[in-house]
Amino acid sequence: MTAITKNTFTELEEVAEMANGNINAFNQLYERYHRRVYTNILKMVKIPEYAEEILQDVFVSLWQNRFNMRTGQSVGGWLFVVSFNKSLTFLKRRLKESIEFVAAYPFEIAEQDDTAMEETYRLQMDLLEEAVDGLPKRKREVFKLCRYEGKSKEAVAEQLGISPKSVKDYLKQSNKAIKEYISMHYPYAGEASLLLIWLCM
Repeated sequence: MTAITKNTFTELEEVAEMANGNINAFNQLYERYHRRVYTNILKMVKIPEYAEEILQDVFVSLWQNRFNMRTGQSVGGWLFVVSFNKSLTFLKRRLKESIEFVAAYPFEIAEQDDTAMEETYRLQMDLLEEAVDGLPKRKREVFKLCRYEGKSKEAVAEQLGISPKSVKDYLKQSNKAIKEYISMHYPYAGEASLLLIWLCM
């Protein structure tokens, strides 16, 4: 067996290398993001065991879809959207199994085949990127660090040299601005707009 040489790539290089089948680049992306993605998933599903299962499913999807990643696309944004959808699918299954989940998650989602789900992911990603790109620089930084990277408000405050209260305020304002942008520009986005639910959490 050929020894695996560990290389260090930037994120853009990792995505490009992963698209070429480089498992080392994929592993580096996993190391870069898995804790952050897990944190976001756990906020939705609440149970660590289920969050771990969804996390693994998210990264399996990343590998399977490596050829579809667009040049310069935010991996953090992609993982945010896909982990949201997979968490939501899990919760929908739980809705059918237990009445306990009805009060907390009172919505239904139509079954989708793989092609339809990919279209939903793509639309959600495009909507989110458009809205986030329109935020002022500081709010954009706070949103990406908190939502895409799953960092705590305290960690973001330390990184940016601002107070945790400022981070909380910026995040609240960013969430509101993104929801308003999507509601205004894409009022008929359908299931894609369900991503807004996560922005309230």
